Amino acid sequence: MNIPFLANWLNRHETEQGAGLAAALADDPEGVAELFSECEMLRSQARAAGLELDQTPASLEALDQLMPRWRRDPEAVPWLGNDAGFYLGTVIVRSLPGAGWQVWPSGQPVIRLASGRELNVIESGLSWAMTGSPELSQAYAEASEG
Repeated sequence: MNIPFLANWLNRHETEQGAGLAAALADDPEGVAELFSECEMLRSQARAAGLELDQTPASLEALDQLMPRWRRDPEAVPWLGNDAGFYLGTVIVRSLPGAGWQVWPSGQPVIRLASGRELNVIESGLSWAMTGSPELSQAYAEASEG
């Protein structure tokens, strides 16, 4: 169904949402990065498996080895996937020189590498949580290649 008013309103709303996050990132990049790094659900799952997440590439490899028990709860998968994407992004930003968080006009946070390439780490995290692919360590390795 094509309703121009509704389409215009939805597009305006998405643009405003993206602009708000982009402004927050511009005003306080460290604060926003800290917020993105919390990943409480992922950290809880990791702790339950005896793993402490230390924001290093090695922790991504350890996450890839976890038994995906969360897949039994379809309501948890999207939340865990978001956390996994934010955690992947946090590891990339903290370990790859020149990498940083950016926001697409839609409001989607992404990682921009020093090369200018942008990575949708949230999409990677969701895919990892749902299917195990790509592995988080593989996504990091590809990002580190430039």
